[in-house]
Amino acid sequence: MFHGSIVAIVTPMKDGKLDEDSLRRLLRMHRAAGTNGIVPAGCTGEAATLTGDERRRLLDVCLDEVGDALPVIPGTGSNSTAETVRLTAEAKAAGAAAALIITPYYNKPTPEGQYLHYRTVAEAVDIPIVLYNVPGRTGTNMLPATVARLAEIRNIVAIKEAAGSVDQVSEIVEACDITVLSGDDPQTLPMMAVGARGVVSVAANVVPRAVAAMTASWPNDPERAEGLHHTLRRISRALFIETNPGPVKFAMKQLGLIDSDEVRLPLTTLTAESRERLKEQIAIMRETRRRLGDV
Repeated sequence: MFHGSIVAIVTPMKDGKLDEDSLRRLLRMHRAAGTNGIVPAGCTGEAATLTGDERRRLLDVCLDEVGDALPVIPGTGSNSTAETVRLTAEAKAAGAAAALIITPYYNKPTPEGQYLHYRTVAEAVDIPIVLYNVPGRTGTNMLPATVARLAEIRNIVAIKEAAGSVDQVSEIVEACDITVLSGDDPQTLPMMAVGARGVVSVAANVVPRAVAAMTASWPNDPERAEGLHHTLRRISRALFIETNPGPVKFAMKQLGLIDSDEVRLPLTTLTAESRERLKEQIAIMRETRRRLGDV
């Protein structure tokens, strides 16, 4: 379940509401493109500004459209352990295959606090859990030693690692047998070279076949994997010229994948300068999609 290209799917919005028609089109695209899993309500899905009802509807649509073919792994984390337990239990009851749980943000817990947070959730809800370490969003790094302790808990089975350090991935791989997934598109291939199994990808929103092909090509076809890596690295860096998911939503609208690039406050749509900077990379995205069959 935890391998290859897992898309951190955007939450399409129109007039302040979930755009279900666009979401279903995206899900069908991923089903056809070789994407290996769907993560709704993550950071890219603007989970922090979704209501409880919106989170549940987002999950229900994903399960209805692709749940028979792809694992759906919703983000269920919050900075409250009790709320994380509630959201994770709700996801399990709805039929989610697993849950992606971000390290608590704002509170800045110690390593012991991180450990007890995840252990409490894992003991309360019997569902496969993917840890999510993203210090740039949360303000704290989850150390490899903490990951190794958590990996001893039966249903904590994987980690989305977005600390920006290939060396940290190496330490995790050496310390325990948890499955590592890249949480940083430009570092996916380097991370796979030291033991990661795939990526939870933002770039897969715009070039799903390319991300799937790169992860599938390593290590048996390194030349193809490396070529795709260099294309994806340029695309991925462009998708973060402003706060995610503003740039990727703008690109998706330009590519005709969603009807609106609307994001929810406090995020805003891209500045005119950023739109101009993205134009060249959107042309590369369009050509990559054409070349690999994402048309």
